[in-house]
Amino acid sequence: MGEVYKLSNAFSELDRAKLSWGHIKVMIVSGLGFFTDAYDLFVIGIVLMLLSGPYQTSFHLSGHEIGAVGASSLAFAMIGQLLFGKIADKYGRKKIYGIELSILIIGALLSAISWNFESLLISRIFLGIGIGGDYPVSATIMSEYANAKDRGKLVGLVFAMQGFGAITAVVASVILVSYLPAEITWRALLAIGAIPPLSVVYLRRKVPETPRYALLVSNNQEEAKKASKIIIGKEIRFNVGNNGITHLTFREFLEKYWKSLFIASFAWFLMDIAFYGTGIYSSFIVPQMISVDSIHMKILISGIPYFVGAFGYFFAAFLMDSLGRKRIQIQGFIAMAAIYLIVALSLVSNGKDVLGFYVPKYLAFLIYSLSFFFINFGPNETTFVFPTELFPTKYRSTSHGIAAATGKAGAALSTYLFPLALESIGIRGVLFILSGVSMLGAIISIWLKEPAGKSLEEITEEKVAIEVPISVLHPYSN
Repeated sequence: MGEVYKLSNAFSELDRAKLSWGHIKVMIVSGLGFFTDAYDLFVIGIVLMLLSGPYQTSFHLSGHEIGAVGASSLAFAMIGQLLFGKIADKYGRKKIYGIELSILIIGALLSAISWNFESLLISRIFLGIGIGGDYPVSATIMSEYANAKDRGKLVGLVFAMQGFGAITAVVASVILVSYLPAEITWRALLAIGAIPPLSVVYLRRKVPETPRYALLVSNNQEEAKKASKIIIGKEIRFNVGNNGITHLTFREFLEKYWKSLFIASFAWFLMDIAFYGTGIYSSFIVPQMISVDSIHMKILISGIPYFVGAFGYFFAAFLMDSLGRKRIQIQGFIAMAAIYLIVALSLVSNGKDVLGFYVPKYLAFLIYSLSFFFINFGPNETTFVFPTELFPTKYRSTSHGIAAATGKAGAALSTYLFPLALESIGIRGVLFILSGVSMLGAIISIWLKEPAGKSLEEITEEKVAIEVPISVLHPYSN
């Protein structure tokens, strides 16, 4: 046998495979870390409200401490995303899978036993690193295991676990606040986030290396066969030569893919400015729209946008392969821009103070809640999926880490500045800014490539070494 480099789908049997229970198992194991990501996004707002309000807790936080705690996990998630993204490309997805989840669990449990601002801040840093590390590794593993027809759905469903996390956060918050003292409530809320990830740490350590990394980077046929058996129930002998793939240096990679990397990253940055600003501070924003007296009703009303938004995750995931990632991302950004603008224009304000609405306040609140639906049936889901498809195997996890870290930079910036902006320009001014940010996201997304229905090698134009008989390479040889 000899080898020839060609643009060919050496993984055609995996790409043509029907959706199987093996795909579903990998999706569930990969997704439960994202349950905690969204769960924490809601409950940290409740926790900060309890630790800064007139409630009986062991310590209280100042305005700047609230901003620091809220932004700390997001800021250090960037480190986790960059670090684990790089490690997963250098040493393999399998070698580190489960470590990032262990760090996440430790951070969640330490948060629950914090005794002052400093200990809470440090535990949130651990949580952030764990959450961040989960992004590139889980996304890449699911993408490289998925068949071409259902790849968008499967990677999207990994991220859609956030929907369950958000709903659980709202329900748990209302129940605990109703029946337990504030001191126990905030600690229990933070501890609950560790439970779902605990159930899959062991399973993650048992996931074989992905077929693509095993063959194209580490040149391990046996590991690739083991992985293929999980998905289609039998071992495949992949038609990949010993040299795997024509590897690019990192400089060559940037020269070829910089535009896709920039657009994917910047779109994620813009999306997270809106998503995390309105998400973490929902419990601060919503009471300005609908006035309620009890903390139970305040939490319940603040959680309604999360319930509405949860459906968006699953709409996006199940329509990802038929509508395409690009279309969903652009329409989501446009819908967000329109909704923020409509709500801002409906507010009657005096400076930063909201005096009322030009429309019924419950209609304004419903429209605002729809922004959460279109964030998820839009760029929140697609910005997660795009980086798993647009870049070659050797740099796929690194690229996802860079894009995700850029997004988290927007999240951390928004989280820290949001309370200051609310104080200085009010909710109306903030919504005008978010409308502009969302419109910019729609515009920049126009230049993204549509990867739906194609093999990863076709999308990235990777040239794989294919084994062919010597007689084909040298037809006149004896």
